[in-house]
Amino acid sequence: MTALKATVRRRELGEELRDVRERVGISLNDLAHHLGWHPSKLSRIENGKLPCSEVEAAIVLAFCGITGKQLDEIVGLCAGDADGTWLRENGGLPDQLRTLTLHETLATSIQEVELNRIPGLLQTEDYATEVIRGTGLIPECGIAPRVEARRTRQSILWRPSPPNLTCFIHEQAVRLPVGSHKIMHEQVLHLLFLSSQPQCVIRLIPSSIGSHPAISGPFRIMSYQDQGPMVYVETENRSLFLENSVDIATYRLILGKLADVALSAQESRSVLAQYASDYDRAGAHHHDDQDGLA
Repeated sequence: MTALKATVRRRELGEELRDVRERVGISLNDLAHHLGWHPSKLSRIENGKLPCSEVEAAIVLAFCGITGKQLDEIVGLCAGDADGTWLRENGGLPDQLRTLTLHETLATSIQEVELNRIPGLLQTEDYATEVIRGTGLIPECGIAPRVEARRTRQSILWRPSPPNLTCFIHEQAVRLPVGSHKIMHEQVLHLLFLSSQPQCVIRLIPSSIGSHPAISGPFRIMSYQDQGPMVYVETENRSLFLENSVDIATYRLILGKLADVALSAQESRSVLAQYASDYDRAGAHHHDDQDGLA
């Protein structure tokens, strides 16, 4: 039998159904028996490798006591995704979007391009706080939950088998002062530390090259051991997941061309070290000026 590709929706649907089953404390074999299914069918649905109809999903959920709005939302994941494109509402909280966190957790490699800010997976807590505050779109009480969600996502970098992470960051993101000189100094030091880890490669796109292959905007490609890759593109209120082969090929081409013009990992470390030194001196100079005014 030919194995079916697990799509974004199927993975999330399977994860939702597994969570529901585990919350009510029923084993996969017992649930399959009650439904009259072979255990392998339920297992493949939970792993996102077998399509699940709306009726089948509703039967599973109803047996587990799920009704109303929650049932409707989960059943809605059964909708077709044959074109390999899924636009997901994120409510202005992409860091808390289950689809994103699920697929980051499953990924074996992540290749990310960021232009005007440090990638979320690499941000310090203070830098993330100032980035979110600086948008002017989030009330003060809403900043901390977003920062915490971002920190939770970063935990994938420190698990026993972390994904291989390659980040192309435009120099402008390092040069742009977010918060104080101290915050930027600590952020750049954090990048230097991460770049010393075997699973993390950071390459800067130098401002001196002008226009570049990724000028249209940031994105990431996530790859998986047993399934096809996925492109993730983020906007303020929506997240776009792309699995279409044409989209994948296009974004991979951009990455390839970007690799030709970006600084090497070692060159990038040298530039980052210089920025860290510059921010450190600027912070010390500012502190001296404040002492002089006291």
